[in-house]
Amino acid sequence: QVQLVESGGGLVQPGGFLRLSCVGSGFTFSRYFMSWYRQAPGKERELVAGIASAGGSTNYADSVKGRFTITRDNAKNTVFLQMNSLKPEDTAVYYCFANGIRTYWGQGTQVTVSS
Repeated sequence: QVQLVESGGGLVQPGGFLRLSCVGSGFTFSRYFMSWYRQAPGKERELVAGIASAGGSTNYADSVKGRFTITRDNAKNTVFLQMNSLKPEDTAVYYCFANGIRTYWGQGTQVTVSS
């Protein structure tokens, strides 16, 4: 059974930081391009960051460049999203996405940036 399980979300003040984790199981994690998406209330789901299967190439949405960093540990089947200098507009449900022979979504983790 394929699973993507996110963790690390929560409530943080503006300017704060969070680190999201996503653990994959039931598929060959190291062969998949991994991404983080987010969806704010009333808005469409958008790509936040992506990382190639071997971890050598990354891409980011313009809105998070310089603040967020995506990394992965294939030995632990885990992808991370380090989020620094958080802003209220970063508030959303954050989803992990695996893209390869098939595609898989996690269940999401809520991130709320508010004072």
